Amino acid sequence: MTDPQNGRVVTRFGSQMLVRDEAGEIHRCTARRRLEHAVCNDHVHWHRDPQGHGVVTRILPRHNLLERMDPRSRKRKRVAANLDQVAVVVAPEPEPNWSLVDRCLVAIEQLPARGVIVLNKRDLLQDGLPPEPLREYRDLGYAVLAMSTQDGTGLEALRETLSRGTGILLGQSGVGKSSLVKALLPDLEIRIGALSAMGGEGGRHTTTNATLYRLDTGGDLIDSPGVRDFTPPPASPREVLQGFVELRELAAGCRFHDCSHTVEPGCAVRAALESGRVSPRRFASYRALVEETG
Repeated sequence: MTDPQNGRVVTRFGSQMLVRDEAGEIHRCTARRRLEHAVCNDHVHWHRDPQGHGVVTRILPRHNLLERMDPRSRKRKRVAANLDQVAVVVAPEPEPNWSLVDRCLVAIEQLPARGVIVLNKRDLLQDGLPPEPLREYRDLGYAVLAMSTQDGTGLEALRETLSRGTGILLGQSGVGKSSLVKALLPDLEIRIGALSAMGGEGGRHTTTNATLYRLDTGGDLIDSPGVRDFTPPPASPREVLQGFVELRELAAGCRFHDCSHTVEPGCAVRAALESGRVSPRRFASYRALVEETG
């Protein structure tokens, strides 16, 4: 039996998983029964048993865990762990669901991770100007990148952003996430084929399971092709407030610590809303999410 090594889960299928070691080599491993909850990009300890088979023996503490709601079972599903940044993709077509973007940002702030907004298909903008909500997000401190996979505009900025750690792309169906992934990973089909071959019988799930890929420009990208529409898990009213960065800072100035930001006197949030310092759209989105929780 070899000494324990550090590794990262590239993808998994049942009790089997592919693990990338510190040298970048990928190994097929079996997880011990109590470790079958491992997810893509978990940091693990693994070794080879006397027969030479890879065995994952421990999942190291996670920095964070991204989950989604399964639309059929309405249960939480783990997507990936240890994310440094999450890019929410929108496009002129289909019409952006800004409420979903706000929900995603709440989930990102909970992780916590760096939130990035990506406007794909910029060539479809009617007047060449980005939608007003994108300017709001930029003013709040989120990186906003505009690009097109048709002519490659803006892709270099996305590559540079994703080179700063491990990231994933989220968004509603039809915004071009798959096209972006293929532009970032030109040899994606070759990589999928290689991983599928390593995975044996279970490797066919590499086309639907979350999978970790090394980017040529540095950093890692997690592709989750099985998640066409990302629905964040429900959040508590406090978590929703914390996810709206402009509101959580203002809320500290409210007269009452349990202010609901609706009717209480001395509400710093409503004062900022009335003076135009808070976006009415964002505040309405915040209230809608709070009401969903309650």
